[in-house]
Amino acid sequence: MMMSDKKWVIYGANGYTGRLVVDEAIKRGLKPILAGRSESVKTLADEKGLEAQVFDLSSVDVITDNLSGISVLANCAGPFSRTAAPMMQACIHTQTHYVDITGEISVYEAGHGMDSEARSAGIVICPGVGFDVIPTDCLAVHLKDKMPDATHLSLGFAMKGSKASKGTAKTGVEGMAHGGRIRKNGELKQVPLAFKERTIDYGYGETHAITIPWGDVFTAYHSTGIPNIEVYYPRSPKGAAALRKRQKYMKLMKIDWIKRFVQNRIDKIWKPNTAEQRAAATSYVWGEVKNANGKMIRARFTTVDGYDLTASGTVEVSQYLMRDHGQSGYYTPSKLMGKELVEKMPGFSGIEYL
Repeated sequence: MMMSDKKWVIYGANGYTGRLVVDEAIKRGLKPILAGRSESVKTLADEKGLEAQVFDLSSVDVITDNLSGISVLANCAGPFSRTAAPMMQACIHTQTHYVDITGEISVYEAGHGMDSEARSAGIVICPGVGFDVIPTDCLAVHLKDKMPDATHLSLGFAMKGSKASKGTAKTGVEGMAHGGRIRKNGELKQVPLAFKERTIDYGYGETHAITIPWGDVFTAYHSTGIPNIEVYYPRSPKGAAALRKRQKYMKLMKIDWIKRFVQNRIDKIWKPNTAEQRAAATSYVWGEVKNANGKMIRARFTTVDGYDLTASGTVEVSQYLMRDHGQSGYYTPSKLMGKELVEKMPGFSGIEYL
């Protein structure tokens, strides 16, 4: 079957990021099927001259019925802790490749857990084809190749001129309840929020940063085999102390009605980034490897706003999966398409080694 004959679905197409993915696909001359839970996805599809599907994710059977004959599913509907697993299962039934834009560790774990089923079905499961985690994942492999005996990997990113989307903020509310995560001696380890602090020069001067439970704690281990991994994000020492102080209250986010209350509040007050804000934004990506002798290599680069990169990454990987590639099973983006994938991302500055 030629790529042009293959069908792919963007689920959550009418969300903030989903719409950016749709526009990127159209820009490349592609005709995805737009899908979602609400009828508004039909309006969007009519406007863009595309096909639409409306279905919810209430059961694997419902999803399976709607994915019959589909080659690739790009899931843009969070929180992915709820949407990803049933979609992956349905994709195994229908022999549909699965990608999404999550940064949630639990989703990577679920995808990895379905590796053998995905192999048997002849499909690829590759969560995290957006800003989470293409740039950091590819940088991790570049650094590992520079230092094959690395025992420790630190990654970090920072944003200038952009803020999280409503969906990311709501997902963050869920994540905060579970504290921090690092990888130590090959094992995922639960740690407090802001477990470690350090200064990092992302490329605009020394900045205070804290550890966060980012997806690379899971994915970079599978991409590089490095047993000790931490991910950092800018936060002032005062902000870090406040976060640690609030930690006991964060656990309340596990209680459904409290979580819903906070997420509904986000719904009411959130204002999305405009196209102008995104165009003026810069994303900074940084990494460091160390070996047992204490030798160290650092690297960094810049790229575009995280949401624009997510749109580009989702379409890039979906296009790749619609071609003949002969791969199946669970993949990280760099394992699927090589560390050079980052070079295809918009605004990539090239890697500067320090």
